[in-house]
Amino acid sequence: MGIPSNMRDAWETQRRKSLLIASPAEDQRILESRRCTQEGVRAGVKAASITCVATAVPTLIAVRVIPWAKANLNYTAQALIISAGSIAAYFITADKTILECARKNAQYRKSA
Repeated sequence: MGIPSNMRDAWETQRRKSLLIASPAEDQRILESRRCTQEGVRAGVKAASITCVATAVPTLIAVRVIPWAKANLNYTAQALIISAGSIAAYFITADKTILECARKNAQYRKSA
């Protein structure tokens, strides 16, 4: 659904004409939070791709070698095993990276 474009444009122009002006310190905080988020996304994607390979290889080998896995793990189960590991790695790594970056920024502001 979303906001119609004319309403969105009117809201943007009204926001720009606001009496409150963001301070340079507030702008700096916003930039730092965006940088932290981007770092988290990059680290998460890297961890997810590594985990994808690390789970895909043993899963696919097991399905071809182990009789139980060959009988019970269809394509959907294999995809779920691989994607569950990748998704978990992405979110855990992204969360840790963002929190670490935020902690560094908080310590930097406290000491400055």
